[in-house]
Amino acid sequence: MNLILKRPLAFIDLETTGINVVTDRIVEIAILRANPNGSSDTKEWRVNPTIPIPPEVTRVHGIKDEDVKDCPTFIDLAKDIYTFISNADIAGYNSNKFDVPLLIEEFTRAGIILDLSTRKLIDVQNIFHKMEKRTLGAAYKFYCDKDLTNAHSAGADTNATFEVLKAQLDKYPDLKNDVDALAQFSSMNRNVDLSGRIVFNEQGMEVFNFGKHKGKTVKDVFTKDQSYYDWMMKGEFATDTKNVITRLRLRDFNKI
Repeated sequence: MNLILKRPLAFIDLETTGINVVTDRIVEIAILRANPNGSSDTKEWRVNPTIPIPPEVTRVHGIKDEDVKDCPTFIDLAKDIYTFISNADIAGYNSNKFDVPLLIEEFTRAGIILDLSTRKLIDVQNIFHKMEKRTLGAAYKFYCDKDLTNAHSAGADTNATFEVLKAQLDKYPDLKNDVDALAQFSSMNRNVDLSGRIVFNEQGMEVFNFGKHKGKTVKDVFTKDQSYYDWMMKGEFATDTKNVITRLRLRDFNKI
């Protein structure tokens, strides 16, 4: 089934130096941009992360320090990458928790703000886990009846994710072919920030989803323990999370 799109949908996959969205860096990025007219455009970049790639990570994606030492840095590529996705919604596999937050960090270091407020985010892994609970390779085999060769290559993974989403729409009649509906369905939690550090409770209030204040409202915590905000802003939390708590703190402060 072809996707019904009102504007481009950019499928993003990153290969990185590790899994910490705050401190790790991109070594390869592939973007498949599906267009409303049914066409698609793909771009791939190898990136010098400016930090070493651990051997255990190289064993996963096959990219070594020497493979990227002469490649441009993300700062060099940032404007081109941003332009390619500037008018697009965003999709990926585990992208809400990993690819998008890490991409925000890289853009922030390059002095570019990736504003998600007007974009829809579709996480194909979340759709898969809600429906079948498997990995990308298994999803590709299950939905497309193909073996995923060259796994952990950004280009292979983005193409596989694109095909899986279309096959999911074919397989599940109740899965609406609409970006808004897919974005809502593929969100596993009622997250306020992408990392799920802040979520909505049953009353629709923002609460902490980790640590000593888990389950408590952000408003109450910042009212009673003002140092907690400073601790989070100085800690290794994603830029998106810091932006969210700052917005909430200012909103609640202005209501006083």
